Amino acid sequence: MSRLAYGWRWLRSLLFSVLIYAAMLPIALAYLPWALRSRDGAVAAAHRWCAFVRWLAYWLLNLRTEIRGTPPEGEVLIAAKHQSFLDIILIYGAVPRGRFIMKKELVYAPILGQIALRMGCVPVDRGRRGAAIKKMMEEVRAGRDDPGQLIIYPQGTRVAPGVVAPYKMGTAALYRELGQPCVPVACNVGVFWPRRGVMRRPGTAIIEFLPEIPPNLPPNLFMQQIEEAVETRSDALMAEAGFPLALKES
Repeated sequence: MSRLAYGWRWLRSLLFSVLIYAAMLPIALAYLPWALRSRDGAVAAAHRWCAFVRWLAYWLLNLRTEIRGTPPEGEVLIAAKHQSFLDIILIYGAVPRGRFIMKKELVYAPILGQIALRMGCVPVDRGRRGAAIKKMMEEVRAGRDDPGQLIIYPQGTRVAPGVVAPYKMGTAALYRELGQPCVPVACNVGVFWPRRGVMRRPGTAIIEFLPEIPPNLPPNLFMQQIEEAVETRSDALMAEAGFPLALKES
């Protein structure tokens, strides 16, 4: 790619980032009266913003987005691969009543933090692992009368394509506590939307909802099935996008 082409793509990527964050305020304000009355308003606002991001990515960056598999509609735990902010957008936009286990620090983000709380997201302190899991389960129990899809990232953070990171047992604790099926989600989005930096690349970013895992499996077996399903399918999606899997490293 020439320097001119690279510079033009970088500028469009920067404009894209500015526009998607700028759009949060008018969308939040437009839906605020409804959101104050009902969680439905906050969910609708978030879905509208997710749809806007997907449209703008296609129009401005030639970055297509695709949802594969069947997004769950009932009460389930969703355990997903996390490569960048884009998988958050695609997963949430695909399910009717999603909520995330999120970093406590995000609560203090202007607009985003308050909308997230109104949507039913569960903030936890990642710096204290044992206390975080306990707090997570208490918050989940307290909100179980509000049905939906609880979304968690078993690796605990964004993991760049080609990098291996462990799956944490907090996911198994939630799975056991909830007694619900778990839907794994694979993705290749980090190939096009990296976890750091401005540049966004053209192509087709995909998330895929995989067959659900039934409730009440032993924790070790559950974690083994989650990791095998998510990693195997994510590798296949990244290979489909042209990512050199031979470079995968720990």
